[in-house]
Amino acid sequence: MELGDYEEPVVMREENKRRRRRMKPHCTSSNLSSMELISIEFILPTSNKHTKVPEMMLLEIAGNCTVEQMKAQIWMRAIEVSQTADFYHAFTPDQFILQYQKKGQWYEIYDKHQVLQTLDCILYWKVLQKKVGKIYVVQKQKPSEEVEEFQRQLNDLIGYDVTDVSNVHDDELEFTRRRLVTPRMIEVACRDPKLYAMHPWTTSKPLPEYLLKKITNNNIFIIIHRGTTSQKIKVSIDDTPDMILHSFFTKMAKKKSLMDIPEDNSELDFVLRVCGRDEYITGETPIKGFHWIRQCLKNGEEIHLVLDNPPDPNEDEVQKEEWPLVDDCTGVTGYHEQLTIDGKDHERVFTISLWDCNRKFRVKIIGIDIPVLPRNTDLTVFVEANIQHGQQLLSQRRTSSKPFTEEVLWNVWLEFDIKIKDLPKGALLNLQIYCGKAQGLSTKTNLQSHESPNSDSKCKTQLLYYVNLLLIDHRFLLRSGEYVLHMWKIPGKGEEQGSINADKLTSATNPDKENSMAISIVLDRYCHPIALPKHRVTSDPQGDRTRAEMPNQLRKQLEEIIATDPLNPLSPEDKELLWHFRYESIKHPKAYPKLLSSVKWGQQEIVAKTYQLLAKKEIWDQSTLDVGLTMQLLDCNFSDENVRAMAVQKLESLEDDDVLHYLLQLVQAVKFEPYHDSALARFLLKRGLRNKRIGHFLFWFLRSEIAQSIHYQQRFVVILEAYLRGCGKAMLHDFMKQVQVIELLHKVTMEIKSVSAEKYDVTSQGI
Repeated sequence: MELGDYEEPVVMREENKRRRRRMKPHCTSSNLSSMELISIEFILPTSNKHTKVPEMMLLEIAGNCTVEQMKAQIWMRAIEVSQTADFYHAFTPDQFILQYQKKGQWYEIYDKHQVLQTLDCILYWKVLQKKVGKIYVVQKQKPSEEVEEFQRQLNDLIGYDVTDVSNVHDDELEFTRRRLVTPRMIEVACRDPKLYAMHPWTTSKPLPEYLLKKITNNNIFIIIHRGTTSQKIKVSIDDTPDMILHSFFTKMAKKKSLMDIPEDNSELDFVLRVCGRDEYITGETPIKGFHWIRQCLKNGEEIHLVLDNPPDPNEDEVQKEEWPLVDDCTGVTGYHEQLTIDGKDHERVFTISLWDCNRKFRVKIIGIDIPVLPRNTDLTVFVEANIQHGQQLLSQRRTSSKPFTEEVLWNVWLEFDIKIKDLPKGALLNLQIYCGKAQGLSTKTNLQSHESPNSDSKCKTQLLYYVNLLLIDHRFLLRSGEYVLHMWKIPGKGEEQGSINADKLTSATNPDKENSMAISIVLDRYCHPIALPKHRVTSDPQGDRTRAEMPNQLRKQLEEIIATDPLNPLSPEDKELLWHFRYESIKHPKAYPKLLSSVKWGQQEIVAKTYQLLAKKEIWDQSTLDVGLTMQLLDCNFSDENVRAMAVQKLESLEDDDVLHYLLQLVQAVKFEPYHDSALARFLLKRGLRNKRIGHFLFWFLRSEIAQSIHYQQRFVVILEAYLRGCGKAMLHDFMKQVQVIELLHKVTMEIKSVSAEKYDVTSQGI
């Protein structure tokens, strides 16, 4: 890769060069695993001219090379040995995909940047003790007309073209679409077709005392309708719907004709449905657990049910997937021992561990370009660059102030006081444009790490624009190279503020490229991809040995901190105390949000200790679910995916009824995820696909965000598309009708609005 005229390739420091020259490759168990050659038989897309059998080729591939490099090796070898070499001259490796079989399913090796030894197929073959695995080289196929038509339907339902990638600077959108195929298929395959079709709305919570008082001798009356006939029967509130049907049919054994029930039919051929509603009383839950029954008891209303034929589960058939599966190892990186350059033949290095990068992180601010200048031309402008993790500021730098013109150039490197090896996953490079009056701002570069823009001058400065860039991408790779980022404008007075605090954390760029401020930056480039290694949780000597008892005074102080209201910010001293006594704090589930907010996420050694600590979270796992406490770990303060996944895992025990209660807040919490694919996104997808009622509200919560939250459009789009691909034809049909009604109502509203403005001369503000 080449840089522009103003850039030099990044080189290692002199001492590192000398150290590397002195090193001789040596063999250890970790180096053997990372440098081993893996034997793979490739089934090529071409056939032998004589036998018409697909050509096969056995290659030994270095375990630490990437999928892209492996494809290049296949191609070069095929050109050399294939009888149809012209075919490989005519095509490029990018026009083909790699597939393998696992347990009867076809999987695609999707991530071209992934290191070979971390692939699921390699791990699978090792479990099977296969010395040689098989990978099929398959030509990419153009989507069929049926597939394209289905995609158009989905786009109409979503209100956004999912296939439009004009406003993305990487492939995270497409990457996430593929990654969500597998959890979607697993959920669809595991769900009970009958229960999904009827989606009973139940709860396991005890019947409230005030409702128990309305029930006599534990019995209630229900009226069952069939055609024009009805029958009133007495049932126990502890009876299940199946027991009620059995009792009803026993009672009506000789009166079936009166209820228009064929003689050869039994209770197994029918279900109970609420009169006038698409709501079924079915399943193994006692009748007292159904919300509709409780609602009738609460309002003192009669309970009217219809004896109906069950809905056809085939109506919930899901459109066949056009993509091969992508395993959950896709995008996963290796351990540091596998990626490190130490002790390796440097000609065989293909990916470098982030933890080998000892230099400080830096960014080059080239300049900004704005289509329309502010009315006041007597202004200066500067760029403030922050590295943050959630709400925690890790480092801060700024440029000098310059006159605010249509194009402002700095062409300056800003070096942060954080090393590259300490950058955590989810860290954002936050770029902000501030302006102030010309005479008030200093023209010297201010490199104070935590200084506010307001402290740089006697006059006031104003934040105008901002944009964020994730420094570690969705593949665990360090960002590098040039970026032109279109920035978001800070809403002015009188403008819709929206959810500005959440919006300021978005890693999306402004899609309105014509009218938005653009900032041009350069990040260091490297001769190989830099990958953030997986953390290997090791034993913690401090955690394993018995610790001395805490002094009573400190214990009391710690308990007071833990009991503090979550809205009260912790002092640095409080955080220091929580971290110092972290093994005591972890025994208290209520301490988790405060303890984890005390972690210095910009220090790799402390992050490793945090993961060691979280490996001992048995008390958290065994504690009673406190949704409010768990939701704290899903707010804007936490960007670490392990912390957020721990919170989501706790929510797995929520009943469908409770998921509905918290669904709106959970959808909003998706905004605080650093990446599109997250444990929370998968949780919402799974629960929506499991229950139609949850799915209905999930659809509308996501669709409304797509319509109004431009900062997170793509994230909500990818989750909603994944849901719609698994919800079934019946739900799709219902959603289409609902969307049509909404569009008609919107059209009518706009027409009324325009007529009212003309007739009554109402101002636009009044409207």
